[in-house]
Amino acid sequence: MSATGAELIRKTPGVMGGEACVRATRVPVWVLVGYRRLGLTDERLLSFYPALTADDLAAAWAYTAAHAAEIDDAIRRNEDG
Repeated sequence: MSATGAELIRKTPGVMGGEACVRATRVPVWVLVGYRRLGLTDERLLSFYPALTADDLAAAWAYTAAHAAEIDDAIRRNEDG
């Protein structure tokens, strides 16, 4: 049985500042989106993050579509920071 996108993206207080991350990893969705905006393909992202799966990335993209302002804000905060 495959996990749903909601199960794959989690916000955990005290982990990565409570940012939305993929599963039980410390990989924030905003980081993946930032790389994607720089032109990296899903295949390249999976090579950078071998613990992630294509389903994880699909969940991250769906989360981003549903929470675009949150992700944009996280990217801005971390670029300025």
